[in-house]
Amino acid sequence: MFYRAPTAEFRKSFHQGANRHAYKTYGAHLCAETEKDYWHFCVWAPNAKKVSLIGQFNLWDSSRHPMFRTSDGSWEIRLTNDELYSLQSGNQLPAYQYAVLGADDKWRIKADPFAFSSQLRPANASLLYDAQRYQWHDSDWLLARSRKDLRHSPVNVYELHAGSWKRHTDGSFLTYSELADQLIPYVRDMGYTHIELLPIMEHPLDRSWGYQSTGYFCATSRHGSPDELKELIDRCHQAKIGVILDWVPAHFPRDEFGLFRFDGTDLYNHPDAAVSELPLWGTLRFDFSRGAVRSFLLSSACFWLEEYHADGIRVDAVSTILYDKICADSDEVLSGKQLLYPNQDGADFLRFMNQTIHRDFPGVMMIAEESSAFPNVTGSVEEGGLGFDFKWNMGWMNDTLAYVKQLPAQRKDHHNLLTFGLTYAFDEHFILALSHDESVYAKGSLLSRQPGNLSLKHSGLRAMYGYMMAHPGKKLLFMGGEFGQTAEWDYAGQLHWFLSDDPLHRSLQACVRQLNHLYREQPSLYEDDDSWHGFQWLEANDAENSVLCFLRTGRNGSSLLCAVNFAPLAHPKYCIGLPKAGTLKEVFSTDSLAYGGSGMHNREQILIQHTEWNGFPFRASICIPPLSCIYFTFDQSTANGSSDTFTTEGG
Repeated sequence: MFYRAPTAEFRKSFHQGANRHAYKTYGAHLCAETEKDYWHFCVWAPNAKKVSLIGQFNLWDSSRHPMFRTSDGSWEIRLTNDELYSLQSGNQLPAYQYAVLGADDKWRIKADPFAFSSQLRPANASLLYDAQRYQWHDSDWLLARSRKDLRHSPVNVYELHAGSWKRHTDGSFLTYSELADQLIPYVRDMGYTHIELLPIMEHPLDRSWGYQSTGYFCATSRHGSPDELKELIDRCHQAKIGVILDWVPAHFPRDEFGLFRFDGTDLYNHPDAAVSELPLWGTLRFDFSRGAVRSFLLSSACFWLEEYHADGIRVDAVSTILYDKICADSDEVLSGKQLLYPNQDGADFLRFMNQTIHRDFPGVMMIAEESSAFPNVTGSVEEGGLGFDFKWNMGWMNDTLAYVKQLPAQRKDHHNLLTFGLTYAFDEHFILALSHDESVYAKGSLLSRQPGNLSLKHSGLRAMYGYMMAHPGKKLLFMGGEFGQTAEWDYAGQLHWFLSDDPLHRSLQACVRQLNHLYREQPSLYEDDDSWHGFQWLEANDAENSVLCFLRTGRNGSSLLCAVNFAPLAHPKYCIGLPKAGTLKEVFSTDSLAYGGSGMHNREQILIQHTEWNGFPFRASICIPPLSCIYFTFDQSTANGSSDTFTTEGG
């Protein structure tokens, strides 16, 4: 994009924390108003004593191109294309950095905080990049997105780490283009509505998975150029797949070339180490009381939406923004013993950011990964909320995984873990997330947490996925979970795709595929995720049998009945109460032979009888196979059906 000269209003809004276009002035930009091809460089370093532009073009000599200081603490310089390419070899883009003499009289070599491209790690210099070159082809998608009511639409997210989804046989990364070639057909076939990428912003350390960013405007060069990432997103949109990006505005790493002590002072973080330092991660919290820092982060979020056409931002570690955690030492962090103090500046930033994004990018979703009990995260700002569209339901995730790891005989003593979530399910707009965090840190894979032999593990996992898909809330599953990855996720390798050749794993994948497509086809599963109008318990208290039954209802009154059996014993004639007459028809079962199950299933139609049961005026008898989840359509327009019975497939 071309350089935008700052007006007085621009500078004022930048320092007040309200400027979402800071990246159009800061960083390196082509100049449109000059006869020659000039690049304009601008960096904010208000406490620096000197700043110089360095690169191969001046042999990294800080005396050659000193920058001049403006009145608000920014430093600027212009160089021609001829100067920048004078000593450049081959087709490489010119690299540059800033040599900063800080307030503490120390020289530091810094990458550009507003750089659009970077060298591949371990190199860390910034690269020139003309951000206006890419031609997009997703106008139809963007128009449809702006008109969509996401809270009443299907949202089913496939979360992945670009570096370890798949790799070449030599262990090298796929490029963004190669990811597009392989990922898009897979996601379409599996039936997901969105992909969510772990942070693809530049970061120096692979094992941080991108969650310790050094490039807040810079796509990682691990997989190619910025234009190639834009092409990946563009092709996703043309395939009707949304793209959500993880983003980390809570904290930043201490790498010398990054934001740490940028001008010899705590420019980006709070000067009080007790507030700023996060010992567990070795990072520093951003100072949200400083207007320029808020503008930096606001501009970063908007940059990925405007320049990369992202469909959503998942804001990582929201609790770290909302609270100042005062800890005596790292042991207290690890033990969970910490004092929490609200950070009003952080909360105000989130509210302003969400308001700005919803105003300027209609149809984009803002998602909070928020692990505390902070109220009204997805409430509107006007009503005192933070303004997010969705929040990860950490309570549902923790309770569900705590339940399924129990031996079947012990599950009856933990039944409340399945039902408690409905006491708060409609307090926020939730996403049920089985994310990457549940497949690391020695937790094992989702499959390995299920008790029993391999066959029972698969049955239990299929049942859990069926339960998840019918439960109120949007959905998210981390890569590998769809085919039953057995080992814990390893960022340094790739998923164990060879497992999909095994009949059990292939059957699990087929089950997840069918669940995903069924979810999109059944409005009752997504239209009303946030109120009791879309959910009704039919059986919540059968702890002895580890059975749950409930109805999901859409806006037009159509209903889907879900019955889950988390025990390895079948119930050939299980009675349930129902609120109305009609018929039931089984439309999906995780126990199908096609998915590796026993094949036990219900006849084509089940008559609902006018007999009181469990507080309801009507009853029906259904077959619930062992360790299974089954769905029935509930047709209230009919009153005739076959008798209560069951059969087995092919038998």
